[in-house]
Amino acid sequence: MTANARDTIHASKVTAELAKPKPKTNPWPEALDEAAYHGPAGELVRIIDPATEADPVAVLVSLLAGFGNAAGRYSYFVADGARHYPNLDAVLIGETSKGRKGTAWRRALELLTTTDPEWAANRIMGGLSSGEGVISQVRDPVVVKKVPKKKGKATKGEAADGEGESEYVVDVGVADKRCMIVETEFATALKVMERDGNTLSPILRQAWDGGTLATLTKSAFRATNAHISLLGHITADELRQLLDRTEAANGFGNRILWLCVRRSKLLPEGGYVADRELEGVKKRIADALSFASTEQRLYRNREAGEAWRAVYSELSGGLPGLTGAMLGRAEAQVTRLSLVYALLDCSPDIRVEHLEAALALWEYAKASVEWCFGNSTGDRVADRILDALRAAGADGMTQTEVSGVMGRNVDADRMAQAMSLLIDRELVSRELGATDGAGRKPLIWKAA
Repeated sequence: MTANARDTIHASKVTAELAKPKPKTNPWPEALDEAAYHGPAGELVRIIDPATEADPVAVLVSLLAGFGNAAGRYSYFVADGARHYPNLDAVLIGETSKGRKGTAWRRALELLTTTDPEWAANRIMGGLSSGEGVISQVRDPVVVKKVPKKKGKATKGEAADGEGESEYVVDVGVADKRCMIVETEFATALKVMERDGNTLSPILRQAWDGGTLATLTKSAFRATNAHISLLGHITADELRQLLDRTEAANGFGNRILWLCVRRSKLLPEGGYVADRELEGVKKRIADALSFASTEQRLYRNREAGEAWRAVYSELSGGLPGLTGAMLGRAEAQVTRLSLVYALLDCSPDIRVEHLEAALALWEYAKASVEWCFGNSTGDRVADRILDALRAAGADGMTQTEVSGVMGRNVDADRMAQAMSLLIDRELVSRELGATDGAGRKPLIWKAA
């Protein structure tokens, strides 16, 4: 058998192995700790859970994100000089349709609609396409100043003193700066971000941080004090394929809470919850929205402060690879979640139970990211090559076979970059193979 024939057979075996479903490197997240179901949000989940197929985690997070946006930009917590408001970004990861992600949001929205109907009717958006589009939903008024032209020759200083200057409002802007973005096809938004010049990613990052939203476009809108939240839905396969390494590394990915969800039960006849069963939690949510709409700074009380110092080191410790990049804002995420839990309790202090609830939800989010990405590098080419090398097993692959993994559609520089990443992470090894018929020793790559 010729060397080319052997290479062809070997390559076909690798291709077949790659096509097989691969076991996850981490198990599906364990059930969310009961501590996360604290307060009115947990009460809602317990009431409606028997009557819905939606994952309790999805219902809980949908309500937390919706409430945090409806609460507006009033109550806040200060960490290292930065203000954190209750706006959250969360993406539910689950199968299309079967994950019941949309069902969870509808359940949460039903309750929030009765407590803040104006917000529910006017401040929920969808269809992410550009950063400018996001800004336009919360834009400031646009005012232009004009000095009327005067007949005859202008005297010195006439234009400078602005005499006769008038202001014209060309756009009244948007008074309500709350914007709840619900993107049921979050994969579409990730595809949009790949386009050259698209501003969606930087604007969403700015929105999470707070402050003024603006782009470098000359005629673009500006938005001050915008209060933007995001709730997205995506499948695990879409997320793995579309989340670019750059988006993870630049901080977009770690501003989002990624949570695995799936259908909790089968209800062939559907489910029903009587209005009277929800009266109590509706009142608690309404009271919480009223409490949160007061300008106030919240603090951790003594017990919560001690608990925070005990977990801070672990939260601020980094992890390698794409998983680490996606979890890089653990301290900030837990802080915001604990703020939302405190506001739901109408509490002027963040107490231990609020911190414990936030930590429980964060641990679930962490497990979700680990399940979804495992030991992924975050580089599509590198991850594809690593999969191929693992499939090849002890035989490894020649340089020619490795180059063929991407179908010859990736140039040499990009391949070298991917291989360098794998070497740096100590995920692959290389050695010289046996001498071939031409007296050469081919370079063999193997998964470490």
